[in-house]
Amino acid sequence: MQVDLNYNTQREALIIPEYGRYVQRMVQLCLEEEDREKRTKMARAVVYTIGKLNPQLRSNENSDRTFWDHVHVMAGYKLDVDGPYPPPSAEERASKPKPVGYPKTAIRYGHYGQLVERMIAECTAKPEGVEKAAFTLAIANQMKKQFLTWNRDSVGDGAILKDLAELSKGKLKLAPDQQLTSTEALLQTQRNGPRNAVETGRKRHNNNGGGSGGKKRHRNRKKNRY
Repeated sequence: MQVDLNYNTQREALIIPEYGRYVQRMVQLCLEEEDREKRTKMARAVVYTIGKLNPQLRSNENSDRTFWDHVHVMAGYKLDVDGPYPPPSAEERASKPKPVGYPKTAIRYGHYGQLVERMIAECTAKPEGVEKAAFTLAIANQMKKQFLTWNRDSVGDGAILKDLAELSKGKLKLAPDQQLTSTEALLQTQRNGPRNAVETGRKRHNNNGGGSGGKKRHRNRKKNRY
């Protein structure tokens, strides 16, 4: 006995594969219906079915209009119904969005990043004084921290100050009594990140309110009972 197998590769291609072949067949039945009022009811049933099959799409506030647009797309923009929204056009779907402008800013030193350069530009515009000196020291420490993020080896303060002077065109310098944070302290800060801080807080909480301390207090209360 010969069996005719109907493979998907031999069927009509799905316009929107996410909805499946049954939904596309429902849209095709809408196109074949001659009565406009009945055709509109069938289209509303298709939109309702799409919403039921894809509840995750309902989170979008414009989901109903999206469903109606998809029905028109699957109908090849030939569906003439009294829908709640104007039907889309094939030209709108074929049109490509304009390219988004990407800022092309040249960064002098990639390991310092653009933020450091912006901080330096802001600091150089400040008047001379205590605030500017503190800001300069903070920038230098940040530069050292950024350097150690990409290079775990020790870095001399002279190299950081040289790069600071170059990036600021000689306008930012540390006072003689100012010193950068030590390399070991910065590396220790990187090792003790937010995750370690949370673990430390948990251990402190367990020592105060639970763990072995709570068990000892429970045993003491049990002894005093007799």
